[in-house]
Amino acid sequence: MKNPRNTSDIIEAYLKKILEEHSMIEIRRTEMADLFKCVPSQINYVINTRFTIQRGYTVESKRGGGGYIRIEKVNISNRHQFLSQVNQLFDKELEERDAQGIIHKLYEEELLTKREGNLLLTIVSKAVLGCSEDEHAIRSAILHSVLERLSYEEKE
Repeated sequence: MKNPRNTSDIIEAYLKKILEEHSMIEIRRTEMADLFKCVPSQINYVINTRFTIQRGYTVESKRGGGGYIRIEKVNISNRHQFLSQVNQLFDKELEERDAQGIIHKLYEEELLTKREGNLLLTIVSKAVLGCSEDEHAIRSAILHSVLERLSYEEKE
């Protein structure tokens, strides 16, 4: 039996559902917290971990009395430019979670097949790279190479 989804998953699904119909939304952290009966910091957690540029979103926030959080889905009109931007998001080290987010976005944008994405997820996993002191550096090098290769193919 599948475990019920946690509050963070429910908040993420709610926001993504709205973003399917609108390319940009503005929310108030306290109103969202009241809606989901959670603390405002949980709203921050969801936004900071699940609505990242690696996953195809830009986030802008304004604090204060009339503050808001604006989430916008990035439209990818130029795949070569997108690949270049993603490649610049990280340097010489990359956490597994961030690599997974990038790979999922590449799949969503149809730059990878499901099979290719699953193979890459396996290759960059902690289960494979975790035995090395240079785990994050190796993961970064692998993903930089993949992005450069995909970018090269987009030019052709």
